[in-house]
Amino acid sequence: MDRQFRFFDIIMAVFVTVLVVSNVASSAKIIDLRLNFFGVPLAFDGGTILFPISYIFGDILTEVYGYKRSRRVIWTGFFCLVLASSVFWLISILPGEATWQTYAGDAAYAAILGGMSSGGIVLGSLAGFWGGEFSNSFVLAKLKILTEGRYLWMRTIGSTLVGELVDSMLFVLVASLFGVFPWSLFVTLALTNYLFKTVIEALMTPVTYLLVNFLKKAEHEDYYDRGTDFNPFAF
Repeated sequence: MDRQFRFFDIIMAVFVTVLVVSNVASSAKIIDLRLNFFGVPLAFDGGTILFPISYIFGDILTEVYGYKRSRRVIWTGFFCLVLASSVFWLISILPGEATWQTYAGDAAYAAILGGMSSGGIVLGSLAGFWGGEFSNSFVLAKLKILTEGRYLWMRTIGSTLVGELVDSMLFVLVASLFGVFPWSLFVTLALTNYLFKTVIEALMTPVTYLLVNFLKKAEHEDYYDRGTDFNPFAF
């Protein structure tokens, strides 16, 4: 765990950036492309566009560096999300300047960015991220051992099917319980989030292959989690 790598910190920085930006976008806008899946409208929050990339990085981290190092990155992302949400909450309770109130105002801030400081969106994001990322990493690490490092495409897509399902269901469920999303959109948001994220992951498989092969050669690392303690709280 003390070994130094050339690209590990860069991957972690991009991973955390994707998480924070996608959570802001989730609160800011719900997108409707006027498409449907067996009659269910495919509307989705803005963060869905970017968030699947975090699972690609999650796959790369576990595949190359192993579950232990991936666990460290997941917890780093988790606490950065808490920090971002705390800042947005602090801004929301501070008084706004008079001129700003005339062209924007607290109501606009609450409508667009209020979700980042509201309990529902924060808890939903944290619960979905935590459950989804650890599920994804665990499944990928176990499949790597079972397949003896073969069939990377099957491992990345298979782990994503599990991780994204946990993530999407927890996020939309908790956010709906707190009134962030109306229950009438529960099936639409959960289904669209899941389908969109898994399709993006599948389409990005060639890119995942390129990055994984590059990093394994550059870092001289191809970790197998034999004997690993998969407890997410085992630091």
